[in-house]
Amino acid sequence: MDIKNLNNEKLYINGEFVDSKSGKWIDVENPATEEIIAKIPFANKEDIDAAVDAAYEAFPSWSQTDLSERIAIIERFNEWLKAHLDDFDELILLELGIPKHIGHKSQVERQAKRVETFIEQVQNIKTEEEVPGGLLVREPVGVVASITPWNYPLGQIIQKVIPALLSGCTVVQKPATLTPLTAYLFAQGLIEAGVPKGVFNLITGNGSDVGSILNSNKKVAMVSYTGSLDGGAMAGKNAMDTAKKVVLELGGKSPAVFLKGADIEAGVKQVLNSVFNNVGQTCSCFSRAVVTEDIYDEVVDEFLKQYENYPVGKPTEDSTVVGPLSSLKQFERVQEYIQKGLNEGAELVRGELPVKPETGYYVQPAIFTGVKPGMTIHDEEIFGPVLSIIIVADIDEAIEVANAVDYGLSSAVMGEEEAALKVAHAIKAGDCYVNGGGKGGSNMPFGGYKQSGIGREGGIYGLLEYYEIKSIYK
Repeated sequence: MDIKNLNNEKLYINGEFVDSKSGKWIDVENPATEEIIAKIPFANKEDIDAAVDAAYEAFPSWSQTDLSERIAIIERFNEWLKAHLDDFDELILLELGIPKHIGHKSQVERQAKRVETFIEQVQNIKTEEEVPGGLLVREPVGVVASITPWNYPLGQIIQKVIPALLSGCTVVQKPATLTPLTAYLFAQGLIEAGVPKGVFNLITGNGSDVGSILNSNKKVAMVSYTGSLDGGAMAGKNAMDTAKKVVLELGGKSPAVFLKGADIEAGVKQVLNSVFNNVGQTCSCFSRAVVTEDIYDEVVDEFLKQYENYPVGKPTEDSTVVGPLSSLKQFERVQEYIQKGLNEGAELVRGELPVKPETGYYVQPAIFTGVKPGMTIHDEEIFGPVLSIIIVADIDEAIEVANAVDYGLSSAVMGEEEAALKVAHAIKAGDCYVNGGGKGGSNMPFGGYKQSGIGREGGIYGLLEYYEIKSIYK
């Protein structure tokens, strides 16, 4: 993949790659080597307003375009995506430091299935139906500000932009500054698929600055944001100044509950894959293992045994499972949390207090025991490869501890089916994997309770977020 062909030094507005009016730049760093591999424009208000104006002007025509035509464009895009999976693998390795053999399935290959699901499900949405007393009409909401994070640079764009376009909305996409190159390759796919000018626009820059201007623009009808609670709160506040529709997918501190009768080996593997494979940089990862005392020793022994299956190394090496963290900021964040865990009395049974390597932002994955609710590493999202193990007396305490955080994004339960389902129903989270079931089917909605967000993404539920409902009485 030749980065020079991405047009990443320009913005994509109204069907053209154009220079930013700001004259300012942001460097893109390879976290494994600390080399600057590219630069992107730092869009200013004039750039952002131009992108919104283009989307606003394109909306009337695009929203009235027959669904079959919109589907045809997205189908062409998906065929292009399938032909460029290797290019996305390479870019994500360079920008994020995830080895191809680790990231390919979740970061890249899965996205083509998601597109297929959106295409299937949009055809099941009734945009007009008879109801007692009149008609119920669903109309595309308008211009969508799509603000995506760095940890899944393709997947999060797919989850927002594809349903928006299929629904008849137009989009201004703002990717994260750490991983913007993937967004430029995505834009290339839409261009080659024939998306009309103004329907999709791409701007880049610092999230707090660019996002605030974008989310405050009166012509934007909806803000779809994925990221931190602080960022989401700011996005929501800016959007509410003009009463925009808001979908927020925020943080998590997800529990995995182990009960008597659990398949311990499979459950431990599921947890470690979620918290180590993307270097813990996954909002829904199972960063808290809540274990009943009757199987506690056995579960901990299995965690320590399987820990050896997650070696740290350069993302270009086939033996590597855990690559670098995404940035120096992330390295220092994880370092600080591990120190807090030690200071508060948790026992670090695997891993170490990180020391910055000469090159790259590498840390050894950490496993803590002796963790209790109220400890910082138990309560707060770390966004790094740090697992906390908590011992509880019984199912009732397991439920209490599972819910003892401000987040409610994901969860898992392993154990005898009746007891596991009891826990699954009691956990305040947007999803729950019972005994490894589900595997994240693309038809299922994704989103959180409590401070993990507002609204849902994925399948028909994600599509419905991009419609307004009108009642016509007759």
